[in-house]
Amino acid sequence: MPISSTARRLLQAAAILSALASPAFAADMPGMPPMGNKSHAELGSSAAFAPDGRLFAVSGQGEHVVLYRSDDEGRNWVSPVIVNARPEPVSADGENRPKLAFAHDGGLLVSWTRPLSKPYSGEIRLARSDDGLHFSAPLTVHRERSEITHRFDAMVVAGDGRIVLAWIDKRDLEAAKASKTSYRGAAIYTATSSDGGRSFQPEQKLADHSCECCRIASAVDADGAPLFMWRHVFAPNERDHALARIKPDGTPEAVLRATFDHWRIDACPHHGPSLAVDGAGVRHAVWFDQRDGEGHVFYGRLMPGKDGITVVGQRTVGGPRAEHADLAVTGRRVALVWKEFDGERTRIYAEQSQDGGQTFSPAVEVASTTGPSDQPRALRHGDALYAFWRSGQEGMRVFRLRD
Repeated sequence: MPISSTARRLLQAAAILSALASPAFAADMPGMPPMGNKSHAELGSSAAFAPDGRLFAVSGQGEHVVLYRSDDEGRNWVSPVIVNARPEPVSADGENRPKLAFAHDGGLLVSWTRPLSKPYSGEIRLARSDDGLHFSAPLTVHRERSEITHRFDAMVVAGDGRIVLAWIDKRDLEAAKASKTSYRGAAIYTATSSDGGRSFQPEQKLADHSCECCRIASAVDADGAPLFMWRHVFAPNERDHALARIKPDGTPEAVLRATFDHWRIDACPHHGPSLAVDGAGVRHAVWFDQRDGEGHVFYGRLMPGKDGITVVGQRTVGGPRAEHADLAVTGRRVALVWKEFDGERTRIYAEQSQDGGQTFSPAVEVASTTGPSDQPRALRHGDALYAFWRSGQEGMRVFRLRD
C-alpha cells in the first residue's frame, strides 16, 4: 500500500530522532545533546531562557531544525524536538544559524535561513509552537520570492508584542545590475507580525548598502522599540556598523552610523556585532573591526547625541586572536564572551563589568576544546548571566558567570 506524504514525513522525522538518540551520535559529556556526525558537525546554535526559566537551544541537523530543552540550566537535556517535519535545507553556521524567541502569548518561535539552489540564495523561514513540542508548518516571512539572497536572519520581540525579523536581502542589488547602475553591498529588510508569528505583513526596506555576510544583532530598546545593528558599507567602502530603531509601522526612525573605525576593505569579514540594552537604557555593543591596521574585537557604549551616535568607552576585548564576541546585560552588570585559538586549543573567555561598562574585571577562561566549535553566546535569565558554547567534542555546555 502506498505511504501518504504525511506518513512519510512522520517516518522521516522519527528516523532523524532515532539517529539523534543513538549511542553512535551521542555527545562526549553526559547530559549533553547529541552532535551528529562530528566530521561534518553543524554546530551553529542559538540558546535562550524562557520566561519560566527553562533553557531552550536550537540548531540544524541535516535537513531539519532541532529544538533542545533543559530544565536545569543546561546540565541535562531532554529528547530533541524536530521543528520542520518536512525536510528542507537549513543554514547552521555561526553567522547564519537558527534563532529562537518567545512571543508574549507564550508561543515559541524558531527562525532560520533555507538555502536555495543558486549560490548565496535563500529564504527566511519561521515556525511557531504553542507547547514547545509541536510546531506549525514553517512559513516564509517575505513576499519577494526570487531565488536571490534573503539570508542572515535576526529576530526580536518588541515591547508591544510585535515579532520583527530582519535579514540581508539582494533584491536591490539585482535591480541595480539589471539597470547597469552601481550599488554597494546588499540591503536590510524587515517583516513584522502582529499575531504572535502566525503571519507577517509585507516586508519593508530598512537600509541600503549593508555588508553581505555578517550576522545582524537585535535588541529591545528601553521603551520596547526593536533595535537592529549590522555591518554597513559606508561610502566608498568603509565597513563599519549602523544602528536603527523600528517604528510601529515597521519603518526605521533613522539609520545611524554606530562605529567609526573606518575599516576600508572590499570584502565581507563574516563577523557580525552583538547588542544589548541595560535597565538604564544604555546600549552596549561588541564588534570586530580593523583600526590602525590591526583587527580587534571592540566593546563600547552607543550613546545618542544631537549629531547621531557617539561611542563611549571603546576598548579592545581579548588578545590579537579574539573573535566572535557576544554580550548580555542585567541591571548594571555587563558580560562579554568571546573565543580565541592559540594554535592548539580554542578557548572561550569572559569578562564582566559591575558598573555599566565603566570598568571590567580581568578576563577569565571559561572552557576550551581541541576540536571544531561554534561561536559562544552570552545569555541572561533574571539577575544571572551565562556563557553558552557548543563544540564538536563536548556538545552544548552552559556556564554560569559569577558576580
